[in-house]
Amino acid sequence: MTFYYVKIFHIISFVSWMAMLFYLPRLFVYHAEHIENSGFVEVVKIQEEKLYKFIGYPALIATFVSGIWLLVLEPSFLTSGGWLHAKILLVVLLVAYHYSLYRYMVAFRENRCFKSGKFFRAYNEVPTIVLIIITILVILKPF
Repeated sequence: MTFYYVKIFHIISFVSWMAMLFYLPRLFVYHAEHIENSGFVEVVKIQEEKLYKFIGYPALIATFVSGIWLLVLEPSFLTSGGWLHAKILLVVLLVAYHYSLYRYMVAFRENRCFKSGKFFRAYNEVPTIVLIIITILVILKPF
């Protein structure tokens, strides 16, 4: 029964983390496109910081810890096929993406990010594509 509670917690943590990965680049779009409006930019900077620190980072840690916990509870997953290894690789990619968002957030905070809103619209598609692939791997276990 513990396994299912941990799995529920893992899914909720992952959904929370993904929410941040989807929304923070959207805030960057607004930030980049309204850079000349200092009042607006100051509000967006606060939103970016709070979203990252109070939702994104804790959700990343909770996702990671609960994922490891699931493997401890059910170590046979590691030998159940290559799907899990592919999923873990994609999660590593999401962690790198997560920290790249932090770098952009710091650059915006220090007024040295000159990427366009168009760039961040495209960059915002990365977690969507990864989520689709992870979902396919987890549900279908194709290999």
